Amino acid sequence: MKKSLLIIGYVWPEPKSSAAGSRMLELIELFLSKNWQVVFSSAAALSEHRADLPSLGVQEKSIELNNSSFNEFIAELKPDAVLFDRFFTEEQFGWRVEQVCPNALRLLDTEDLHSLRHARHQLLKQSQKLAENETARQCVAPVLASTAELYAQMATDDMAQREIAAIFRCDLSLMISQFEIELLTQYFSVPKQLLHYSPFLNVQTLEQTTLPSFNERQHFMCIGNFRHEPNWDAVLYLKHAIWPLIRAQLPQAELHIYGAYPPPKAVQLNNSKQGFCVKGWADDALSVMQQARVCLAPLRFGAGIKGKLMDAMRCGTPSVTTDIGAESMHGNLPWAGLIENNAQAIADAAVKLYRDEALWQTSQQQGFDILQQYFCGADYSQLLVERIEYVQSNFVAERRQNFIGAMLRHHFMKSTQYMSQWIEAKSRG
Repeated sequence: MKKSLLIIGYVWPEPKSSAAGSRMLELIELFLSKNWQVVFSSAAALSEHRADLPSLGVQEKSIELNNSSFNEFIAELKPDAVLFDRFFTEEQFGWRVEQVCPNALRLLDTEDLHSLRHARHQLLKQSQKLAENETARQCVAPVLASTAELYAQMATDDMAQREIAAIFRCDLSLMISQFEIELLTQYFSVPKQLLHYSPFLNVQTLEQTTLPSFNERQHFMCIGNFRHEPNWDAVLYLKHAIWPLIRAQLPQAELHIYGAYPPPKAVQLNNSKQGFCVKGWADDALSVMQQARVCLAPLRFGAGIKGKLMDAMRCGTPSVTTDIGAESMHGNLPWAGLIENNAQAIADAAVKLYRDEALWQTSQQQGFDILQQYFCGADYSQLLVERIEYVQSNFVAERRQNFIGAMLRHHFMKSTQYMSQWIEAKSRG
């Protein structure tokens, strides 16, 4: 008999719009390959660019927040496991899963640690408050806080408390960043057995012999979903602080900026005379990445590992990024380009990489090495399957060890249940 997995999505997966969408599709395909029945549900509105899940054999189900119809749905489905897409969905639906299907394995796909990203964003905003004007505000350097400083920022923060509580309430949380695992275990005392390192699973280098050469490429590129705050912030950093410095040294160069859902304020930054070209949606991100000579990802805050930089390595496109961008993406291996942390250094690195063919070729090879040695150094798909099977087989003992999780589920379930039932009753009038 097939095992069944219910995925509760924060949004419908859009693999062509974001790394999070690609990640979710990877997980779906992994469970399907192991002969699981997969049902994907979400309370979000259906999106134009969502993946065609029914063509993969995945049932889609629209659900509602604060509605007991979800209880009826999951009682009929009786899933063996439930995967929460980010901690928000665990908060909304975890207590209902606990109530109706207490023996279902509860998995949390963190994507990246939202509270870490939020803490860095707050630190950036604190620095920007000291700036004299908007231009100076957008020229503030990336956040380089130490782990201890990040903990101090996160420890009293509501988002960190909520996210880490959700991790404790679940049987297993999937983590894509080794840095985030170390932060949670060393500073927040999260037991290692509740976390599983599971980076991107389908890391395939494109055929190197077919990739355009140094001389066949031109211009810079930047890509990222505009709804993701670190990406939009990076565009502003490029516009105000970095691109003018690059353009002064390379007056014919252009920066092509791609990304899903560009808001009007982003489109308005387009200026062809300055070579600052906001292109918006890319039908084929890998195709446009291959045409660029250098990828720019000057992230001032963020978390997790960056799909755009993974794609750059796959396409043989060297990149210039910050310590935030390269975090948990290369181990002890040299970066696939250059890493700098202030506007002038980033601009100089970008120009150097753009002009120096030997450096460019070395950087390209280093990207291929990172993919093979760091991301493909183990069969992460198989390791994840084995870990899930182990927890499933021993879930009673595993849950007994996690007393804090049981305590949080008890108190959270009561408070959230009563609030949700009050909202549902009120909406009925």
